[in-house]
Amino acid sequence: MTDPGMIENRTFDEIPIGDTASLTRTLSKKDIELFALASGDVNPAHLDADYAATDIFHRVIAHGLWGGGLISAVLGTELPGPGTVYLRQTLKFVRPVCPGDTITASISVREKRPEGHVLMLDCRCSNQTGEDAITGEAEVRAPTEKVRRPRIVLPEIFLADHDAYRRLMEQTSGGTPVPAAIAHPCSDGAITAVVEAADAGLLSPILVGPADKIRAAAMKAGLDISGYRLVPAPHSNAAAAKAVELVRSGEAMLLMKGSLHTDELMGAVVSSETGLRTERRISHVYMMDVPGHNGPLLITDAAINIEPNLEEKADIIRNAIDLAHVIGIAEPKVAILSAVETVNPSIRSTLDAAALCKMADRGQIAGGMLDGPLAFDNAISEAAAREKGITSPVAGKAEILVVPDLEAGNMLAKQLTFLGSADAAGIVLGARVPIILTSRADSVRTRLASCAVAVLLSRAATKAAPGLPVPA
Repeated sequence: MTDPGMIENRTFDEIPIGDTASLTRTLSKKDIELFALASGDVNPAHLDADYAATDIFHRVIAHGLWGGGLISAVLGTELPGPGTVYLRQTLKFVRPVCPGDTITASISVREKRPEGHVLMLDCRCSNQTGEDAITGEAEVRAPTEKVRRPRIVLPEIFLADHDAYRRLMEQTSGGTPVPAAIAHPCSDGAITAVVEAADAGLLSPILVGPADKIRAAAMKAGLDISGYRLVPAPHSNAAAAKAVELVRSGEAMLLMKGSLHTDELMGAVVSSETGLRTERRISHVYMMDVPGHNGPLLITDAAINIEPNLEEKADIIRNAIDLAHVIGIAEPKVAILSAVETVNPSIRSTLDAAALCKMADRGQIAGGMLDGPLAFDNAISEAAAREKGITSPVAGKAEILVVPDLEAGNMLAKQLTFLGSADAAGIVLGARVPIILTSRADSVRTRLASCAVAVLLSRAATKAAPGLPVPA
C-alpha cells in the first residue's frame, strides 16, 4: 500500500510503455488569483471576465494554470516523479476551462528512448463530463536513481481579496455625492483622504479650518482643491464647532475628521447646546473585512465609550444593529463578548451580557439576535462553540461583536488589522449624522470604505429608514 505521507519516483527502467498516472483538481477563483499573484500577470484578459471575451478568458486560464501546472504536477509527483527533468511540451487547447470545472490531468507513456533515458508521453486534461480540454505531448528525462522522501506539506494561504470592500463601493456607486463638512483638514494625509473620497463620487467636501494651512497641505500633497467650498476657521477647536454648525444648518449631511484630535471633534459633537446629540448614546463601529472569514465583522465600541455601563451598551448594540441593516444584514447575530462564556458574578461583562440578552427577549433591543457572554473563539468559530457545548444560533456565526470596553475593542480591531490583514472601516453612530473618523495609518481602501459606509447611512436616513436618526 502506498504511504500517503511519502513521495516516491519510478526510474526509467521501472516504467513500461503504456504506463499511466493522473491527478484531479477543481478550478476555483482563488486558484486563478493565486496563479496571477505568483506570476505577476494581472492582464485583465486573465482576471476580468467583463473585459475579456469568455472563450479567450477561459483558454488563457487553461494554458497558464492547468496546461503547464497540473500536467507538471503529475510528472513531478506521480510518473516518473522526483528527479524528472522536463525537456519539451506541446499542448493544444480544445475546450474552455471555467471556474468550478473539475479537471483530470492524465499522462500515458508512448515511447521510451534509452539514450538519455527519455520518455515521450501523451498528455490530456479532461473535464468532469469527460470532454477533452487540453491534449498534447511531453518529453522528459526520467530519473535513474530511486528517490523516496516525506511528502512536503504546503502552507495554508489566505488571500486578502477585499470582496467586502468591492461590494461596499458598488453599493455606493452612481449616487449623488453627499455634502460633508471636513473639520480641520490641515495635513497632506487628511486632505488626500478628502480628495480620494470626492474623486470616488462619495463626498461633496466642505473644507473647514485655517484657509492657508488647508491650501498648504493640498499643495504639499500635489492636489487641486480649487473646486471645493472652503469655510474659514482660525484653529482646530473652531473648525470642529463650525463643521458641526454646518451639519445643524442642513448644509452638510456628514461630518468627517481631518487632522485634529478625535476628542476635539467629539467635544463639539456632544455639546448639549450646539452639538449633534440624539436620544441615542453615540458609539463607534469598526466594519472589518477579515481575509478567510465569511462576511463582515462589526466590532463595537473601540473608539468612543471607554467603560460603558449597561444602558450605554444597549445603545451601542442598537447603533450597530442599525448599521447592519443598512449594509444588508436583515437580522444580525450579536455576540456580547467576555473572557468566558458563562455568567460569573466576579466579571462584570458577563453580568451585562446576561442582562442585555434578557432586554432583547423583552423587546428592549430589537432587530438583531443576541447571545452572551461569549468568548471571542466561540463567538466566531462554530468548531470552538461545539467544543464548549454551546448551542446557540449566534455562537460561531456572530456578525456583531460587542466588546466589554474600549481597550478590548481597540486591541481586537488592531490585531485583526495588523496581524490578520483585515480592512477596518470606522464610523461613529448615534449622532444626527454619521461621523467619519480616519487615521493617518489607514490605507486608501480603509479611508474610502469608511466614507462609503457613512454615505450608505446618510442615504438611508434621507429615505427615513426605520431605526436611523434623521438629520434635524
